Amino acid sequence: MMLLVPMVVLFLPWLQSALGGRIMWLIKQQVLQSQEQRIQKYLLKNSNGMTEPKEGFFPQTLDHFNRRNNGTFKQRYWVNANLWEPRLGPVFLFIGGEHVLFSSSVLAGEHVDLAQKYRALLVSLEHRYYGKSINPDGLTNQNLQFLSSQQALADLATFHEFIGRQYNLTRNNRWVCFGGSYPGSLAAWFRLKVVSQSLSNPVVGGSMKCRSAVANAFSQLDRIMAGSNTSQLEVDFKSCQKLNGSDDRALFACNLAGIVKGIVQNNKMMPDRNITNLCQIMTNQSLGSVYQRLMILNKDCMDSMDLQCVDNSYQNMLTYLRSTEVKPHPTSERQWYYQMCMEFGYYQSCKDKGCPFSHWATLRFELNICAKVFGIDPGSIQDAVDFTNYYYGADHPASSRIIFVNGDIDPWHALSVLKNQSCSEVALVINGAAHCANMSPEEEGDPPSLRQARQKIDYQIGAWLAEDPEFQALEDRMPCTQ
Repeated sequence: MMLLVPMVVLFLPWLQSALGGRIMWLIKQQVLQSQEQRIQKYLLKNSNGMTEPKEGFFPQTLDHFNRRNNGTFKQRYWVNANLWEPRLGPVFLFIGGEHVLFSSSVLAGEHVDLAQKYRALLVSLEHRYYGKSINPDGLTNQNLQFLSSQQALADLATFHEFIGRQYNLTRNNRWVCFGGSYPGSLAAWFRLKVVSQSLSNPVVGGSMKCRSAVANAFSQLDRIMAGSNTSQLEVDFKSCQKLNGSDDRALFACNLAGIVKGIVQNNKMMPDRNITNLCQIMTNQSLGSVYQRLMILNKDCMDSMDLQCVDNSYQNMLTYLRSTEVKPHPTSERQWYYQMCMEFGYYQSCKDKGCPFSHWATLRFELNICAKVFGIDPGSIQDAVDFTNYYYGADHPASSRIIFVNGDIDPWHALSVLKNQSCSEVALVINGAAHCANMSPEEEGDPPSLRQARQKIDYQIGAWLAEDPEFQALEDRMPCTQ
């Protein structure tokens, strides 16, 4: 249905981290809060008299692929029409991911900056089953079956028609999509190799010495956990409880690794939380052994979250993930775990010799969560991931008018498209940039590589929009370069 109106798509990698213990999820929440605070400060200086965006809910089909199921849910969206020129102005759609979607999704960011230039209508759609876009019984195992990327894409088609009717859009109002899309998943354990590379990348404050220090610290942890007594670990790293059995030890290892992964993935997204500071701690011999430096890193992370201890209980984690209560301030862990089990994989084992983290984080540990929380056979997950890769084309999607934008220190860039597939499937890798860095509003401290990337994105979108003879925002087309 969406193909009836010419579409321009800007793609960035999936926004949520995969399994890395609860610490990784808490870091994710910190990043989202920090980004929202930065955006609010930005808006105080740059509101330019814009009125508040419209928040709306519309009845969305629960199951697009079964006409006998007439169930619906209320899906949330935001609209900002302040910048729009109705006759020829395009529509910029920001696609929500695996978290709450705020009004800032149509008020600030790269897409909003571009909307000012191209006089676009700004709209955003919250992903089904996340934020407020979920029925009260949506988290039950029975109803989670309607949470899938295929259903979410069909949601976009329905929303496209809904907005078209609400704002009397014509074929002259071309659509540009920003944010979450599903590129297909490659072997997700490759992500860990990229974390290792980022720790040793001097462009962002890393070094081989830093990478070695991290690897040596986790190697010491593994030797201690291989023994029968982990009481000193529990004290040194402030565990809320004893590590009872291999699953607790694996979760403990994931939580610690999540600190490093979270900092690398979200480099500079939070004050003083970046690879440079991480490496300064891990390479500072005056702070003690690498084991003691990891203790300091852990304490810094806990202090930033106001945590007195870290919950490393595997049973507590399972209980948390099994909860089907839809709360007023919802989290997204249960939903995202389900999608990983049913579609994406994105698991982070550490069997490779080059992995700098604990070897207690095994693929079996990750897959067993699917069985114990959702009753999903671990043996079926590979088939599910294979289908997702086949369905979306993995790293060779056959489509058009797509820009694949990645930061080269973002661990997830390994799962994206990194080379031009055609003249209209363009890959852009930003040197020294973190996860989705280009989508934030411009700041004075942005590095030249990030500024240049935004200019290229602007140029390419303008060129595609200008292919419509009636659209006069730009006159020249961008030449095709491979």
